[in-house]
Amino acid sequence: MRRRLVISYLLLMVLVLLALETPLALTLATRETDRVRADRLADATRFASLAGPALRDDVVGPLGGELASYDELYGIGAAVVDRDRRTVTESATWEASAGTAAALDTALSGLQVSTPDSVWPWVRDPVVVAVPINDGGEVLGAVVITTPSERIRRTVTAWWLLLAAVGVLAVVAGVLLAFGLAGWVLRPVTELDAVTHEIAEGDRGARVQHRLGPPELRRLATSFNHMADAVSDVMDRQRAFVAHASHQLRNPLTALRLRVEELGPSLTDPEGRVEHQLALEETDRLAQVLDALLTLARAERTENERVTVDAVAVAASRVAAWEPLARHRSVALGLVTLDHPAYARTVPTAIDQALDALIDNAVKFSGAGEEVTVTVRRADGGTVLEVRDTGPGLTTSQLGQATERFWRAPEVQNVDGAGLGLTIVAVLVDASGGRLAMRPGEPRGLVAELWFPAPETVPETGPPTVGPSAVGPPAVGPPAVGVGTGSGGPGQ
Repeated sequence: MRRRLVISYLLLMVLVLLALETPLALTLATRETDRVRADRLADATRFASLAGPALRDDVVGPLGGELASYDELYGIGAAVVDRDRRTVTESATWEASAGTAAALDTALSGLQVSTPDSVWPWVRDPVVVAVPINDGGEVLGAVVITTPSERIRRTVTAWWLLLAAVGVLAVVAGVLLAFGLAGWVLRPVTELDAVTHEIAEGDRGARVQHRLGPPELRRLATSFNHMADAVSDVMDRQRAFVAHASHQLRNPLTALRLRVEELGPSLTDPEGRVEHQLALEETDRLAQVLDALLTLARAERTENERVTVDAVAVAASRVAAWEPLARHRSVALGLVTLDHPAYARTVPTAIDQALDALIDNAVKFSGAGEEVTVTVRRADGGTVLEVRDTGPGLTTSQLGQATERFWRAPEVQNVDGAGLGLTIVAVLVDASGGRLAMRPGEPRGLVAELWFPAPETVPETGPPTVGPSAVGPPAVGPPAVGVGTGSGGPGQ
């Protein structure tokens, strides 16, 4: 945008300079030509006054000496012709030019003439001046002077070069001024664009300096800061409400479950015991939903601390943690990884919780006899963790909705889960500067890929820095297998 503004200023300045300097250049050329023409006309008039008696008495007399002295002094040729165009006398350097004949015709008709009107740097024709010689109203002949135009052309060229230099200096000064002005005008816009990107990337504390640029843009910056403050406050309130509500609901939910559980021994009717078991399962499901909401609220906080983790070690830890549940459900859970560390730069516990959610759903929806494979590899300058299953998978339209909060496929509404697993994964990956990609597997199933950027420096010694859950209980793992979304199948 700055370049376009500078080009606009420059174009306007060039047009103004052309409008001012072009007439001035033409005027300078005409003025210099008129000055020379006036001098030559005065000289020719004086020679005509001397030539009158010479032509009348047919005696050249001192006229020839005057022309020779004039030619010797100024280097300008002159000649005197009679009414029959015969040359009466001429100087040593006199030479007829292309415009001499026309000038003589005009002079012999009794009029003074001088050509051309203006001498241009690219025109080499001499300046021709012709004055009639009159005697008692009768034209006896004419005096013709031809002046070389070289000196005029040099003078005009010098003036034009001076104008061009002044114009170039004005353009350079205008460009510098335009860059400064454009920078002053656009600096708030540039900063606004940068701050907008920072806020979009998760830095909700970024703000625009409201004391830069013209008053209109200062007001815009102030309004933007007010808007950013309002949006940030609303998001903080929303997340705080989710976290507080989820936390506050746990105590009454736990008390409710204990009371319902205590009713079990007093129930003797088989149908009542079935309903009692269903009530306990519902309280467990509500606890899982609250846990998922708390996890999502924590993942969406503004802290963007990054740590370096060994994705190979974390993947091995999570596969080992989920192996008992997979074996219990007759699902083959495998790990394909590198034989050396693969470091990634993420927010704390991002890989741990993301793998927990993805493996959870992959095992949950694959069914007995299916396979779930976790793969770790390097690609695109970072580390990729892939969770592949052979379950029912998702359709193309469902893939576009999979990361929406509380969304679940219609065919798995009766399966335990809250529909928040993939939402948590997407938030954690985005906060880490990574990417989440999902696609149908071949010939069936679903493939979820997590890409995380590599750290700028790789740890040389000692164990890598990992999130808290990499070596302990999973944040979203077997204790809360009903998180509800992941990579395993339609329950996402």
